[in-house]
Amino acid sequence: MSWILLAVAAQFINALVALVDKHIVSDEKSFPRAFAYAFYTCVISGAWVVVYFVSLLPLPFDGLHVPSFSNVIRPTLEVVALSFLSAYTFFIALVSMFSTLREHDASDVVPVIGAVSALCSFGLGYYFLDVELTTNFILGIALLATGTALVSRFRFPWKTATVAFHAGLFFALHYISIKGLFELTSFDNGFFWSRIAFVFFALSLLLIPNYWERVRDQTKSTGRSARFLIIINKLLAGVSTILILKATDLGDVAVVQALGGLQFVFILLLGIFVSRKDDHARVIGEKYDKAAIFQKAVFVAMISLGFLVLFA
Repeated sequence: MSWILLAVAAQFINALVALVDKHIVSDEKSFPRAFAYAFYTCVISGAWVVVYFVSLLPLPFDGLHVPSFSNVIRPTLEVVALSFLSAYTFFIALVSMFSTLREHDASDVVPVIGAVSALCSFGLGYYFLDVELTTNFILGIALLATGTALVSRFRFPWKTATVAFHAGLFFALHYISIKGLFELTSFDNGFFWSRIAFVFFALSLLLIPNYWERVRDQTKSTGRSARFLIIINKLLAGVSTILILKATDLGDVAVVQALGGLQFVFILLLGIFVSRKDDHARVIGEKYDKAAIFQKAVFVAMISLGFLVLFA
């Protein structure tokens, strides 16, 4: 059951990434704002094509599969279209998520976005990809919807809830486009061209003068240590993605998806731990008191249980 450990480790890393994201977008003096940060996230995500070079090296274990250039072929128009659709939806989702994180705690924002993404992914997957609904579908949907509504009611103003919903919807569209891409072609081919599309889409934004000035100005105002933190954080995000993909390859897909709820639990626990010291709380931008911890625990438990029921 080592694949379960891989999935759990991936969700712990995702929790760390979310808290660092919160710190980055909250400090406008030292770090880029949501748009520029989403731009750099897409560019760095595209850099993961370097894993294909590993296939050129002698591997220490027989049967260990890594993406290979030998499986990359000339893309069809459908592959190009889905690759750029996945890049576009990912970028839009990031901008909305980072904008929401700038104003509110990661332990509030991320569970709501995750719940909305799960709900929309099931609906879109059922319509476009013929995804079968589980026997516990209605109960899982009810838990996710209730948890999301409660967080939106007690922790967010209506405007923030709307932006979080927008982020969740576009993460769902990104997931569906990626899944459609992998069904259309092989994983190695689809992953390669989707990463290339990430980079080309991000760089194409620089052709628009307003976007170019925004990225240029915020890049100049970002210090060297801040740039280093951004790169490390996005590399960690890439590691978590690879761990999830490997866990999916080795184990039960439904269980791996259900374990996605652990990310919200880890965010809450890590937030509580670091908030015990005021200087750490300022670093990640999380705000905790006894009433807030109780509310967060109830909402996170409900949404995490919804994930378990929906995907199990």
